Amino acid sequence: MKNRNTIQRALVLETVRKLQCHATADQIYAEIAKEHPSISRATVYRNLALLSDMGEIRRMEIPGGADCFDHLLHDHCHVRCEKCGRVFDVDMEFVTGLEQGIHDTHGFAFTGYDILFRGICPDCQGLDPSKT
Repeated sequence: MKNRNTIQRALVLETVRKLQCHATADQIYAEIAKEHPSISRATVYRNLALLSDMGEIRRMEIPGGADCFDHLLHDHCHVRCEKCGRVFDVDMEFVTGLEQGIHDTHGFAFTGYDILFRGICPDCQGLDPSKT
């Protein structure tokens, strides 16, 4: 059974890296199921959680939406389209140390943060991205 899980985990990791699009668990499952229809949704979800816990992929919690999974592990910012919900990387230097500016921590020991901008993507604006 251990070998089977390792193969499935490798398949999930390979798919996240191949998609490179901040895919949701459902999107990752659908992509895998195209070639491996016997894989269960639960197996994909379980392996996404495990890979995230292991630090092999990055889970991004999206307020009001499904979690997304990122193949890039370094700290970086994202933007979510308010119309279609897709998530994209933002090309800017990541701001470190924001938690040091918090005046009342309410007892929290901060472990990190994600910066998620909102906007409308070129597709939803009807723009040609090659001309922006």
